[in-house]
Amino acid sequence: MSTSTLFEVPDTLGRTQQALQDPANAAHLPASELLGETMTLNMGPSHPSTHGVLRLLLELDGEIVTKATPDIGYLHRGDEKIAENMQYNQFVPYTDRLDYLAPLANNVAYALAVEKLMGWELPPRGKAIRVICCELARISAHLLGIGCGSMDIGAISVFMYTFTEREKIYNLCELLTGARFTTSYTRVGGQVRDLPEKFPAMLREFLDTFPTALNEVDKLMTRNPIFIGRTRDIGIISKEDAIAYGLTGPMLRGSGVNHDVRKANPYLDYEKYDFEIPIGTVGDCFDRYLVRVEEMRQSLRILRQAIDNLPSGPVNVADGKSRLPEKEEVLQSMEQLIHHFIITTEGVDAPAGEIYFGAENPKGELGFYINSKGGGVPHRLKIRAPSFVNLSILPKLIPGHMLSDIVAILGSVDMVFGECDR
Repeated sequence: MSTSTLFEVPDTLGRTQQALQDPANAAHLPASELLGETMTLNMGPSHPSTHGVLRLLLELDGEIVTKATPDIGYLHRGDEKIAENMQYNQFVPYTDRLDYLAPLANNVAYALAVEKLMGWELPPRGKAIRVICCELARISAHLLGIGCGSMDIGAISVFMYTFTEREKIYNLCELLTGARFTTSYTRVGGQVRDLPEKFPAMLREFLDTFPTALNEVDKLMTRNPIFIGRTRDIGIISKEDAIAYGLTGPMLRGSGVNHDVRKANPYLDYEKYDFEIPIGTVGDCFDRYLVRVEEMRQSLRILRQAIDNLPSGPVNVADGKSRLPEKEEVLQSMEQLIHHFIITTEGVDAPAGEIYFGAENPKGELGFYINSKGGGVPHRLKIRAPSFVNLSILPKLIPGHMLSDIVAILGSVDMVFGECDR
């Protein structure tokens, strides 16, 4: 049984909260001190450094940004309305397309929300498999966030390291789910299948080799004067602002707020795992990078515990009335064939009511609100997308910075527009 341990990311530069109070330490100027005429500039919607289809309407005084207005919606697909016209299990593939860098974690969060509505709880082995899915997705998403964010500001070598390791995780995903990118692995009440026989050994091999690559990334970046110059004291978010804007994930913890849904509201037996919560001290781009690096190390700890203590037994709930029967039973029993037909055509029979469930995804808290009037289709479904909420601070965060700083800030926010526009 673990305690709520707090891990503060190493202050390798000897910085303190004085950077928030002392203007001499800040890397940007307050807009009130700027002089001259302003001009309007569109950044995006196809700019390669915006990590998605984002348009920023910028007002500039020379190279200093005086106003920034995000314009989103270029990728909007109406996922929430689609969910309200589909059976619960039919919506699982659409969750892959939210934060499409962490499809396994999206699948798990959605399934847990519907299972909360149903009043179901997975057996221990099913929970452990989902923990493995979530932590692999966290590492994969952070590797891309750090790799692409670093490449945006000139660190090409890091991108090669991180994408090599992501390829190994994709190999694990392919073995587990049959797909590398859009996994659709979970179902309401469990998983499509149990772990393949070769999976534990392949995962242990990754756990043994990945720390070496992660340490190389750490060496290349954490003491790199160019990377430090581009990220130190850039994009500072105070603890108060992080809370006021509802930020979650590394964006919140990078500002020194000790909040992680896995600790605050444990699910999937996360309270039984021994891991720590990395937090920052200043809340700038550099701190958010440090938090993500340390989160990957903590995910390795969780994965090691999950695979070494993997329970035996079933992976799905034992509710025979609301789940699809086994294929062999369908082929041999008329009753099971009829039951299979009813579940396939009408969906799980959910009770009337409303619930909210939030999970700690790589970008922050991914939440699902479901309003049910009974039956196999939700009456209303709302997605709390962490990238969308985290994006809301940009109009306050960007002004006063240089135009070139925006690229570093957007990389540190690490948003994905599949869930922003959803």
